[in-house]
Amino acid sequence: MSLEIPPDIKPWLNFIHPIWMWILLGTSLYALYLGIKVQRTRKAEGELKKELIKGRFNIRHYQIGSVLLALMVIGTLIGMGSTYINKGKLFVEPHLLAGLGMTGLIAVSASLSPYMQKGKDWARYTHIALNVLLLGLFGWQAITGMQIVQKLIGEMWPAA
Repeated sequence: MSLEIPPDIKPWLNFIHPIWMWILLGTSLYALYLGIKVQRTRKAEGELKKELIKGRFNIRHYQIGSVLLALMVIGTLIGMGSTYINKGKLFVEPHLLAGLGMTGLIAVSASLSPYMQKGKDWARYTHIALNVLLLGLFGWQAITGMQIVQKLIGEMWPAA
């Protein structure tokens, strides 16, 4: 049994990862929005607090965060896998290292959830700091990733 990927399909594998990660970047910004709403709900009082609680921002933030964790790990593996399939090796460059760091950051951030649910402020502030760093890296990754995509396109259709 051969698991060889047809040569016509192999180059296109390179584009799954960037598309996936752009979707995750947008989803991460939505998670940020929900997190801000959670903070606002926590600090609100009276009628405003009652109204904000109806939005279930804390539940939605937790759910989106869980999905982000899973999809980030899968997206990292897709990027590394498609590079290895097409190039026969991984390129240990800043884009790969930052991506691996981001995967670690989101895992640590998510692991703080039980402590945040118990009201531990240190966990909440650490979670916020890690996610701000994660979003900063994500923005940088988007730029360097598009540079890689442009290089791949140039390899697929070299200038005549």
